[in-house]
Amino acid sequence: MTRPTLQQSHGPAYTRIYAVGAARGSVAVTNDDIAGPIDSSDEWIQQRTGIITRMRATADVSALDLATDAAREAIERSGVAPELIDAVIVATISNTQQTPSMAAVVADRVGANPAAAYDMNAACAGYAYGVAQADALIRSGAAHYALVIGAEKLSDVVDPTDRSISFLLGDGAGAIVIGPSEFPGISRTIWGSDGSKAHAVAMNSTLVDFRDGVSEWPTLRQEGQTVFRWAVWDMAKVAKEALAAAGITAADLAAFIPHQANMRIIDEFAKQLKLPESVAIARDIATTGNTSAASIPLATHRLLEEHPELSGGLALQIGFGAGLVFGAQVVVLP
Repeated sequence: MTRPTLQQSHGPAYTRIYAVGAARGSVAVTNDDIAGPIDSSDEWIQQRTGIITRMRATADVSALDLATDAAREAIERSGVAPELIDAVIVATISNTQQTPSMAAVVADRVGANPAAAYDMNAACAGYAYGVAQADALIRSGAAHYALVIGAEKLSDVVDPTDRSISFLLGDGAGAIVIGPSEFPGISRTIWGSDGSKAHAVAMNSTLVDFRDGVSEWPTLRQEGQTVFRWAVWDMAKVAKEALAAAGITAADLAAFIPHQANMRIIDEFAKQLKLPESVAIARDIATTGNTSAASIPLATHRLLEEHPELSGGLALQIGFGAGLVFGAQVVVLP
């Protein structure tokens, strides 16, 4: 019996980011506002993290609302009709509903229904994972245009008395539209995980524990020194691998946009990568805080708003966090 040959889809050779959208929480929470419950001070928090304020959303605004606002801006700026978007990917760790996915609701809200839509949890590397997936989906022919969103309302999973991570976290969403390109706009992604260090950043209990009354509402915790050492040493190697995979050197970059985890980590990155002074470094964390999956697109949006001359230049972006997971790639800035 002769087996029929299956048809295979093929997409464009290259993709690129068309536009970026952003939405931040509307409340600026200062270090003095949160220092009391963790027995700290503005000076200590700034020295340890570089954060002056973090933006948080009001009680009536959800991560879904932030994702929708960021997506609408990205779509409008991209010039792509929303009905042409056939894949919507939301990276988040703060969707308070297990189902439905945030992505399916966003797709409907922005006019992309019936796009394929799903959420994924790769924590602070989620946006870089989303970029990798959208690039692959379009080049394979499985999608034509993709909407990638990093969206978090981390104030929902914060314990105000926790000294390990609560003072870092903010709320926001960043979104991009990715589509076909006549030139390479997204390099090969260097990504991976190390589940042996899963305990280093994790929730302190489960929803089942909460349901059964054996724990409080689950909140984030981290082992600060473990995460810092991993980020500074191991992630600098990943960043260098991403440059090599793109076939460029640090001197070719217009910008460096790392996950906004901690200003000390960002500064150490710059040293290890030997970034020349001509490279713009995103430091959105100072006034936005750490927004996990949203941090890279939010930082990209701000960098382009403040330095429009970076448009068309190369940016190295790298996300890393709970899992532990990581992802890095070089992109052409829209």
